[in-house]
Amino acid sequence: MIFNVFELVSFISSIMTLMPGDVIITGTPPGVGPLNVGDVVEVEIEGIGVLRNNVIGSHK
Repeated sequence: MIFNVFELVSFISSIMTLMPGDVIITGTPPGVGPLNVGDVVEVEIEGIGVLRNNVIGSHK
């Protein structure tokens, strides 16, 4: 990531009120390759669990 979590939360909270449950979604920096069939994308939040998605196809 270009900015760390502390910088992101600081900036966003300076322009809007962050509430419990809000999710901050960031973009993808240049140079990151595309997802391919067979790839697995995982997001984990400690104490909550893991969201796991398998890449099975693509839209063109």
